[in-house]
Amino acid sequence: MSQFAQNAQSYLRTKIFTATPEQLQLMLYDGAIRFSEQAKAALEKKDYEASYNLISRTQKIITELNGSLKHNVAPELCGKLASLYNFVYRKLLEANVKHELEPMNEALGILRYQRETWAMLLNQLGKQKAAVAAKGIDMPSPNARMEASISMQG
Repeated sequence: MSQFAQNAQSYLRTKIFTATPEQLQLMLYDGAIRFSEQAKAALEKKDYEASYNLISRTQKIITELNGSLKHNVAPELCGKLASLYNFVYRKLLEANVKHELEPMNEALGILRYQRETWAMLLNQLGKQKAAVAAKGIDMPSPNARMEASISMQG
């Protein structure tokens, strides 16, 4: 393995071990999309061995996403997500068996939508955490002296 590959592996390992559960979820979506796009390209080239391997990797990620659902916390939402993940898994299976692009495109579209939704949720969550943290900071209230200093500077 080259030094570059070793450094990339080390970086990825560090990124995974330091990620929050929310960031890990986003990374899983990113991986599923990347492998699906590569599988689609392999299907287009009629490289069925490569498409099989890439679709299998995507299916493993979908299985991980499905298995990480916490049905005891949000049963209705988890039920809907489980159904969606099962649908994507079946579309990937169909693309793999029939060597067709349409089911691959359907699975990829859902994965992209879910990833975008998750990214927006993380962005919103980050803003909420920042607001809570800002409230916890003991900042002095502005007074006349501070305002005079600000107005002289700019």
